[in-house]
Amino acid sequence: MKSENRKRILVTGGAGFIGSHLCERLLAEGHDVLCADNFFTGTRDNVAPLLSNPCFELLRHDVTFPLYVEVDEIYNLACPASPIHYQHDPVQTTKTSVHGAINMLGLAKRTKAKILQASTSEVYGDPKVHPQREDYWGHVNPIGLRSCYDEGKRCAETLFFDYHRQHRLRIKVARIFNTYGPRMHPNDGRVVSNFIVQAINGEPITIYGDGKQTRSFCYVDDLVEALMRLMRSPDDFTGPMNLGNPEEFTILELARKVIELTGSKSQLIFKPLPSDDPVQRCPDIRLAQERLGWQPTVPVHEGLTRTVAYFRKLLAF
Repeated sequence: MKSENRKRILVTGGAGFIGSHLCERLLAEGHDVLCADNFFTGTRDNVAPLLSNPCFELLRHDVTFPLYVEVDEIYNLACPASPIHYQHDPVQTTKTSVHGAINMLGLAKRTKAKILQASTSEVYGDPKVHPQREDYWGHVNPIGLRSCYDEGKRCAETLFFDYHRQHRLRIKVARIFNTYGPRMHPNDGRVVSNFIVQAINGEPITIYGDGKQTRSFCYVDDLVEALMRLMRSPDDFTGPMNLGNPEEFTILELARKVIELTGSKSQLIFKPLPSDDPVQRCPDIRLAQERLGWQPTVPVHEGLTRTVAYFRKLLAF
């Protein structure tokens, strides 16, 4: 018999880095989880340990096509999130954000499900306000190489709020800042995975620009906890809400941390900064602290240690 607190939950992009950790947590809480993924960046290996759980279902599906299932909640995480992947097919990236949002919102409307959009700090672009608050409208190039992702996510937020106002949908919008941890794709080109893989392999560590640009990194377990708390928040609270770690440091500092943790003899090499790469990125998380009672708990040193251990095991095969 289905208990009153047990929900049928759809996670799009559920075989990806963040999605697979979210599926794991939702199953641990006793929910039925439907993981939908087209396996462009997500992998079956990420959810392989969950396949034996009778409450878990894996579906190969692209969110740019409609999906007809019965669910109580939807976490819409589907979209490539690293420049290497989202610039591979920029038109498809925009379609994933926009058509994907339309299809998942349509599903939520039909089933009366609550739906959470995994938006991004990239909606702030190359910010001129620091740290970034939710009421900042951003500074985004609409026609650049990153625009397929940045503007796609901005349009998805527009759709979520229009469906909320027009159709009374119960929505949540999370603006996710840089996240790291086990199950990151080793070839996604993002700074944490890139540095760790290069350091373990003894290759030169690539710094783009002078390395003085800043980032803030949140461990994946902390982020998943925040997403679940946001979904559980009262229906009259929609967000958008920043979710990330306000501890800020430079790319150069991160590279040195990784070299220290891996014991690598890798040297640093410098290359030109990619187009529209943000100079600074740091979340103001006061809203999350006030409304969710949430803030990151895993120190960067500890999170990086766990992530290095994961990549050592992965690269050993």
